[in-house]
Amino acid sequence: MEFFNIEFIFFEIWGYPMSYLEFFGTVAGGIAVWLAARANIWSWPIGLINVTLFFFLFFQVQLYPDMFLQAFFFVTNLIGWWRWAHPKPEEEDKKSELRISFMPIRQLVVFSASGVVGTILMGAFASNLHDWFPVVFNQPSAFPYLDSFVTVMSIVATYLMIQKKVECWVVWIVVDVVATSLYFAKGIKFVGIEYLAFCFIAAFGLWRWMKEYKSYPITS
Repeated sequence: MEFFNIEFIFFEIWGYPMSYLEFFGTVAGGIAVWLAARANIWSWPIGLINVTLFFFLFFQVQLYPDMFLQAFFFVTNLIGWWRWAHPKPEEEDKKSELRISFMPIRQLVVFSASGVVGTILMGAFASNLHDWFPVVFNQPSAFPYLDSFVTVMSIVATYLMIQKKVECWVVWIVVDVVATSLYFAKGIKFVGIEYLAFCFIAAFGLWRWMKEYKSYPITS
């Protein structure tokens, strides 16, 4: 379908050709992240639209780790939707959804170290995709290690978000800064602008979640 082709242009702004794929994928992603910052459960189903469209977008601009990430996001959006809607009784907030909480320091260190190792391994894998699978990946991966960092640390942040951990927003801020520069370098400027906005939304999400956490009654 033409809609999923990055060459199928929706409109042009300041000399930049905007494809249907990039525009609608970016808009859906922006709405999903804004809702997540407000701890709104509808962020998950809207996120499904975003990751489906971005899967096709990243394939066409040779950001292969990011492409694989969208498949992961599709599954985790379903898991996150279910997890927030079906907490255990002791995990419920006043809306009968999953409560916001902090992660133990030891676990956070383990996840951070795993992210560094995962970035190195995925970067090496992405660097060789065009040699190993030339029929599918006919061009070398662009920025394989930076792209892999975005991919791996997004996985870490998503896991933390599914569990509604405050620290997810700290990880997202770092990921969004790196992703912003990456997408501008690859010429998908509308996505780059969105991720620049995500930096500020993530900061808002961190503040909003900490505020909600502090509003919970103290349990003995």
